[in-house]
Amino acid sequence: MEIANQLAWIPSPPPKELGIVLPQVLDISQNVRASEEATSPYRQYELLNIPINGLRQLGQSLALTKDARLAVSFGNIAQSWLTILETAQHTLNEQAQQSKEIRQVYIAGNSLDPETAKNRFKGRIDIFREIETLALSEQLPVLLLYGGRRTGKTSALKYLPYRIQANIVPLLVDLQGAASATTLKGLAENLAQQIIEAARRLPRKVYLPNPDANKLAEDPFPALQTWFAEIERSNSDKQFLLCLDEYERLGEVVKATSSRAPLNFIRNLLQHQRKWILLFSGSQELSELDDYWSDYLINTRALRMTYLHESEARDLIQQPVENFSDIYEPTAIDEIIQLTRCQPYLVQLVCYEVVELLNRDIRRNRREADTAKATVQDVQEVIPVVLERGDQYFRELWKSLADSDRSLLRRIIYGETPTQQDKGVIRKLTRKEILTQEGNAFQVPLVQKYIEQLLEEE
Repeated sequence: MEIANQLAWIPSPPPKELGIVLPQVLDISQNVRASEEATSPYRQYELLNIPINGLRQLGQSLALTKDARLAVSFGNIAQSWLTILETAQHTLNEQAQQSKEIRQVYIAGNSLDPETAKNRFKGRIDIFREIETLALSEQLPVLLLYGGRRTGKTSALKYLPYRIQANIVPLLVDLQGAASATTLKGLAENLAQQIIEAARRLPRKVYLPNPDANKLAEDPFPALQTWFAEIERSNSDKQFLLCLDEYERLGEVVKATSSRAPLNFIRNLLQHQRKWILLFSGSQELSELDDYWSDYLINTRALRMTYLHESEARDLIQQPVENFSDIYEPTAIDEIIQLTRCQPYLVQLVCYEVVELLNRDIRRNRREADTAKATVQDVQEVIPVVLERGDQYFRELWKSLADSDRSLLRRIIYGETPTQQDKGVIRKLTRKEILTQEGNAFQVPLVQKYIEQLLEEE
């Protein structure tokens, strides 16, 4: 596909008037190249939605500019690109439909992006409803969205702008990236930049002013407080929901800088900025953090992100996207549900490998493309590959446990019955969704299989 080459028209150095649109143009070009690298025509088709939407937004912003020459010249260019990409997308869609192979539509790995993942994000209506209800309450609490790794917390935050009412503006900040800052100034600048970019990515874009750079360099967090107040005054009809993902990473900044200024800033925000609501998202409850956190996060309302409901998991398996083929025997679906306990990442991962298995058989003429259906045996066959591909997820889960936790899990796998002395550890591992309440069985069979494999290799 030569689309990216058709877009590579930007001269070096670029003309001055291009400075307004250059960042958007470069993003569009990069996203086109990302589409080229996709592994199937269908994924290429889906990924082209991002640059196509980008070009449409660029055209809209050019139409509003006061520079008529810029609007006409680059507006025409944007329209030409758009035609090229829409034609390419149509061609890719036809290629995907004509392919004898099953479309690989499952995404196992990073959080889901609404622009490309579309309807793959299933359920969580109760989470969205509660966030909206609490955000509109008179006594604004601090919201804590917590749950195990890869249960869909970040994906839910990305879909939040599409699921709650328009006067609430969700702004997603990744504190994993922000925590790489080694100074308070660096952290404050990173937070401000992420907030500005998050507002611009919203379905209904919000353009926020830049904070005063001099004040930010001089005294970072008071400068941020002034900036937040300015945003609040200029958007009096809106409430801002500041979503701090991977919030535990703030503890790293506190240690690196020997300062609790970031947490003092949060407390000040809660006390004085009534239009700002805070939502913390992470894998740890407050009780698992250092004691000083409790001084800052009072009146916290916890929202737990757990497994999908079985009906939602079945929908994800059978209809990950619109018009997906019926490729599963009913017993194969039951087997996936049983193995994953409806953990969303594991459901996607198992289904991904099942489709890969079916397509290999179709290419080798072992199955007919029109009638190929996954069986229980197929699901069982992909388990070793799932454990290998999901190694990072399983290993991170194992490493996050204390020695006493691992010791109990080893004993259970070796057939021992937990004792009265194990009750505390069982309660902890039940909250972490590893053991059942009885304490003698794993909640997710795939997790048990991985740990069994791990112990065999010790």
